[in-house]
Amino acid sequence: MTATGAEKQCWLDVREAGDWQRAVCEEAVHQGFDAIVAADPADLAALPPTVSRVLAPAGAELPTDFGNADVVVVDPAVHGYPARLAALHPGLVFGSRLDVADRDGLAAACASVRRDPLTVLRFRDPTNIPLEIVLAAADGTAGTIITAVAGVEDAAVHLSVLERGPDGVLLAPAGPGDATRLADVVRHRSPDLDLVTLTVTAVAHAGTGERACVDTCTYLRRDEGILVGSRAQGMILCVSETHPLPYMPTRPFRVNAGAIMSYTLADHEHTRYLSELEAGGTVLAVGADGRTRRVTVGRVKIETRPLLSVDAVAGSGERVNLIVQEDWHVRVLGPGGTVLNSTELRPGDEVLGYLPGRQRHVGYPIDELCYEQ
Repeated sequence: MTATGAEKQCWLDVREAGDWQRAVCEEAVHQGFDAIVAADPADLAALPPTVSRVLAPAGAELPTDFGNADVVVVDPAVHGYPARLAALHPGLVFGSRLDVADRDGLAAACASVRRDPLTVLRFRDPTNIPLEIVLAAADGTAGTIITAVAGVEDAAVHLSVLERGPDGVLLAPAGPGDATRLADVVRHRSPDLDLVTLTVTAVAHAGTGERACVDTCTYLRRDEGILVGSRAQGMILCVSETHPLPYMPTRPFRVNAGAIMSYTLADHEHTRYLSELEAGGTVLAVGADGRTRRVTVGRVKIETRPLLSVDAVAGSGERVNLIVQEDWHVRVLGPGGTVLNSTELRPGDEVLGYLPGRQRHVGYPIDELCYEQ
């Protein structure tokens, strides 16, 4: 079974593509798909060698000529086990294709992922439990697991099961465009950010106002938080409540982020005001080393609290401001992941930040004249 961090595969099933089979094949090849599955060797003939040509024969009899197929996926109960077929047809890779609709089907799938070099699975019922069991059965094995998905949206769900997912997903497209959307979902990566060291220049009381605590659906790490700033061109890394303090328990899912008008990053490109975040949306979790991941927002708590204003400056001269709740349990990160209580910050202290470099309009980066002060 492929390791969790390995790049996932995109497979396209054109067995029922009909009149637009050629168009979706060309789209998949352009998108760098790993494999295209067809029932007829003739449908694989025009495909380039840059994509694996996978034959899934229809009926109980295997063809006498596999054409230019690289891989053949069979039903072991009908066609025989892949190992036996591979011995009869040197040069071809054989794998299993199975439908999981009951206990017997699940048992067959678990046996296949431990035995065969490739297993293509389709799950009938709207539950992830059978997939979890199959992935657990495959732990430590070398075979490849591909699961069929009903739509592009389901791909993200499959790939997150047990924090690892299968090695790839197989989609029968509803039409042109689906291959591109699948590639976007499967190959999405949240890029690292180049964090900078900022020097604190002033810390002052800022009266009273509403601040937002962002409660995520994720255990945040001890050097991880979200970027927050009063201006879109500069933000400070506010750390999660993973570090103990007296009087209250840790809340490792939470970032006490800042005043409600503050900017944060919903993903590596788009900003949101803290007041705009809501349950089911996303916010970008950022580590002290610049690594990022999108996490789901479970709740945003907005309450009136005393506020503290922190001014800082980058080496480039860019000015940054952060307004947070005035309390020592509200913390930011310094170089090396040092945890700093915001109420103890003093001019000359160093904090970690990020300079997006462009102005924003409704969250999108834009080049235009805009002063923020």
